[in-house]
This record gives sequence, structure tokens and C-alpha cells, in this order.
Amino acid sequence: MEEFISNSSAETLEIASIFAKTLSKGDIVLLDGDLGAGKTVFVKGVVNSFSNGKVIAVSPTFVIVNVYETDPEIYHFDLYRINDVSELDAIGAEEYFYGDGISFVEWPERAKGMFPSSAIKVYIEKISDESRKIRIER
Repeated sequence: MEEFISNSSAETLEIASIFAKTLSKGDIVLLDGDLGAGKTVFVKGVVNSFSNGKVIAVSPTFVIVNVYETDPEIYHFDLYRINDVSELDAIGAEEYFYGDGISFVEWPERAKGMFPSSAIKVYIEKISDESRKIRIER
């Protein structure tokens, strides 16, 4: 387990950029944290790293998944608004999860049982308005 303290969004982006260097095609990263904890900021740091700053990640809250054209592609899911796992089946989520890209999933508890035990877990906890504790379990 790795643990980091971030005192700003810029530090979270840097931690995510370092984390990005450890990822490979097919990885699934499950992001856990309260609303506003910084899950999307973390994904922005990874996408920035993989695209050399050419692709900007945005929250997929209303569309469920964003696909970022990086190498490898990054699939960014936000399951906050899904009501049933069948909604993921309808968009072919398993093809993303088990494809050649890297999947990031916010609110993964809404799709329990869909992810392999090998999924990487990132926990982001608000310590204060600006500070976060970021814990990575592999």
C-alpha cells in the first residue's frame, strides 16, 4: 500500500502523474472518495501524463463514460447516477473494462461484482478544504 498527502489540486495532479507511470494496458482503477474529494482531479493527472498535456479529462457524471484518446486509451467512468448494473451492460462497459485501455471507475460500489480482484484501488479522503490523503492498494 502507498499513501500520500496532497495539500493542493496541483499536488494531487503530480501524485496522479507519478501513479500513471505504473499503469499498463488492461488495468482497472477503482476510485473511492466522497463527493468533491478529488477523484476526477486524480484522473486528470493521469490523462495529462499519458497525453503529454494534449487531452483534458472532465467529469463523466452525466454521460457515464468518457473515452480519452491517449496511448493506451483511458476510459473514465462515473457510476454515481446509475440505478442498476444493467445500465452498464447497455453501454458495453465490460468491453471497456476488459479491453486494451486503462479504466478508471468512480463510485465502483454501484457495480459490485463487476471488477476483478486485481483491480487497483485508490482511496481519496478529504482531510481539509485543500488537503487529501491518497491511499493506493494493489
